[in-house]
Amino acid sequence: MTGADLIASFKKQPVGFVCGAVCLASGLLLYFRSGVTEELQAAYDQKATESAKIEANVRSAASLPEQTAAIQGAARELEARLMHVGQLAINQQYFYRLESETGVKLLDLRQNPVSAAKLGSKTGAYLGVPYNISIQGTFPQVIAFLRRLEHGRHFTRFNTVSFAKSVGSEAAADTLTVALNIELLGTP
Repeated sequence: MTGADLIASFKKQPVGFVCGAVCLASGLLLYFRSGVTEELQAAYDQKATESAKIEANVRSAASLPEQTAAIQGAARELEARLMHVGQLAINQQYFYRLESETGVKLLDLRQNPVSAAKLGSKTGAYLGVPYNISIQGTFPQVIAFLRRLEHGRHFTRFNTVSFAKSVGSEAAADTLTVALNIELLGTP
């Protein structure tokens, strides 16, 4: 087939040749762009994920001021419930108030020293303030003291609690002696 034969065939069927050229061009375009489709799909998926995150952030931002105020209020409440290591008199006053409210007798109250390693540690702003306490009272009084200590103003962790029946000339028959080793959440 020569060039003159092709020109004659084109003149007889121009629509067929144009359709064939369009099909050939579309096939070549599809072949060369097949790798680009996967890249475009990956980019689309990434943009869709980012869009979903941004949309979720915008929806969540509507209640952000209320949530921030609630968190700040909880932080203020937490700070108010902390015991400060250096305020020994105020700390002991808390236990004396519990003594007068529950009717137990404080036999011994000692704030143990906080180790220097805990005071200088960079692990957190809070530490346990250790106490050794001995109380004497009836069973209901002792339980009331322990409950007030557990649910009181300060966060309390009981390390050891030892109950013993009181003995002695001035101790009543139903009196208990309780030795406590506790830690109260505090700051240096």
